[in-house]
Amino acid sequence: MKPNLIRCLCTVKILILLYCSAHAQSYTADWKSLDQRPVPEWFKDAKFGVFITWGPYSLPAYAPKGQYAEWYQYWLQTNAFNGAVAKYHKEVFGDQSYYDMAKSFKAELYQPEEWAKLIEQSGAKYVVPVAKHHDGFCWWPNKYANETWGFPWNAKDMGPKRDLLGELFAALKKTRVKAGVYFSWYEWFNPLYKADPEKYALQHAIPQAKDLIERYQPEVFWTDGDWDQTDTTWHAPEFLSWLYNESAIRKTVVTYDRYGKGTRFKHGSVYTPEYQPDMEFGDHYFEESRGIGFSYSYNKMEDAWDYNSPQILVLLLSDLVSRGGNLLLDIGPDGSGKIPAIMQERLLQMGSWLKKNGEAIYNTRRWERPCQWNEGKRDYKPERTPGDFKANGDFMLKMTVDPAPGYAVKECFFTYNPVSKKVYAILPKWPLNNRFIIKKMKMKPNSKVQLLETGELLKWKQEKEDVVLTFPAFNPNQHKSEYAFAVSITT
Repeated sequence: MKPNLIRCLCTVKILILLYCSAHAQSYTADWKSLDQRPVPEWFKDAKFGVFITWGPYSLPAYAPKGQYAEWYQYWLQTNAFNGAVAKYHKEVFGDQSYYDMAKSFKAELYQPEEWAKLIEQSGAKYVVPVAKHHDGFCWWPNKYANETWGFPWNAKDMGPKRDLLGELFAALKKTRVKAGVYFSWYEWFNPLYKADPEKYALQHAIPQAKDLIERYQPEVFWTDGDWDQTDTTWHAPEFLSWLYNESAIRKTVVTYDRYGKGTRFKHGSVYTPEYQPDMEFGDHYFEESRGIGFSYSYNKMEDAWDYNSPQILVLLLSDLVSRGGNLLLDIGPDGSGKIPAIMQERLLQMGSWLKKNGEAIYNTRRWERPCQWNEGKRDYKPERTPGDFKANGDFMLKMTVDPAPGYAVKECFFTYNPVSKKVYAILPKWPLNNRFIIKKMKMKPNSKVQLLETGELLKWKQEKEDVVLTFPAFNPNQHKSEYAFAVSITT
């Protein structure tokens, strides 16, 4: 063999070893190591996911307006809101306990393939069903639930008598939507948790989580219910070390920051603001979750005006993506398994807009600046009920098309595709007089600007440090994006 060929083969072997080494990262059970794991690129490309909050609490589907209906059991058993939930429960379910009531959760209209079809049509790239909320009820057959509670407490052994999660995963496999799960670490009234939280973690929560992961191999593992205990009690670093090094989903799974009191927004992977669109995270990846209304699960006390408009949702998605994050938008089926019509409509409206403008959302990253402001104050704060953290959805309108007096608006959002090298500008409204100025942007003489929805090439000119775009005359029969208008810019 010739010396040059030998050297060439040795170089190739070294490169292969280096590649394998880089992709065989081992993570130790401490935050310094765990925090180094990168967020999977597929998740950064996806941008938009759907949350599904559904369980026995969807049968009463009741909470005072503005509150989470999935917390029904907690409101009931703690006599919250001056006993309003307990009064409602007495009137509707008499002397039945929450557990007795749950036997009537039959999911008789649950059609997982229809759910999967709707979610795919929404343009969402992943879905996160709440496989176990804080009441401890499991969507899947699970021995730990039955053993700890002392009675059947999963969908296979009571109520629906079906593996709700397995059926949904099977349906999703026929689509392009990735399947994940939400899993609550703690359970409000679990007798073992109340007696010994750490024993509960070791004998119940962690084995249950591992069973869920190995059985269904979700692409997303969305954890919650951590705040009552520290990461030490939950043995979170040890669990994550197992998840990243040994589990069947170690290479692709997306994880979050809810792994013990004090870890949120500090340790873990993706940060999790919740109805908090005004939070900033710099370069750290994040995903905001929220319901279309004020509750994650279906709340029959909400009216049409409590649901965010499709315009708000599109602007929220554009804003989050421009700042380097994802939107996880929740739907809440009713107790029968039927997704309320208004929620179906919002998902289809999102999907319609994304079909026309998704190129400006999917596969993009933060650009050198997330948006362009006009003149005015930039510190507008969303309306919140005193003592509550949830922001009203109208915040996005105030930040874009309906500013409060004296406040600035975001005239456009910017995103960037590192592969195509294109910059995208998403305008919340059609520009006045068909003219829009992008400030402080330099373009080459052969650069192109294209309206995504129609493919029309826009005229442009460089004026000192700014670029002036000329849009065509607005044609309602042709320009149907309605909620926001996106252009691609080859700089």
